[in-house]
Amino acid sequence: MQGRIVAVCTSTKKGVAKKDVGQAEARVNWGLVGDAHAADWHRQVSLLAMESIEKMRALGLKVRPGSFAENLTTEGIDLLALPIGSRVRVGNDVVLEITQHGKICHEKCAIYRAAGDCVMPREGIFARVITGGTIRTGDMITPIHEGE
Repeated sequence: MQGRIVAVCTSTKKGVAKKDVGQAEARVNWGLVGDAHAADWHRQVSLLAMESIEKMRALGLKVRPGSFAENLTTEGIDLLALPIGSRVRVGNDVVLEITQHGKICHEKCAIYRAAGDCVMPREGIFARVITGGTIRTGDMITPIHEGE
């Protein structure tokens, strides 16, 4: 199971859509440099599949990578099939550890109000940065198996 990074997105504020910046530096135990969600916690980097965004487009929503405030938009990898605690390699250097599937949205954020729905709570996943480096659009994302 291997996928590809479709977009690398950041924002300076929480609760808003992120902008595709093409590449970002992933810092160990922090997240993407310059992103509002980066911090020393378990949800340093958020991932959402392009396939999830396409579901929302099929419902008539005008959404794009970053619309659901995800950092990394992926394609071709079943994110929810990655167990908590498993690791993925992004590009040549970055290693992320999966820490959470989905999330509870206590308030309807600007994304929900603008789009009418948000797939991130149901289909997004979160990770922390184990090995840092640059993540770029087009990078491969590959599960790491024990001993690799």
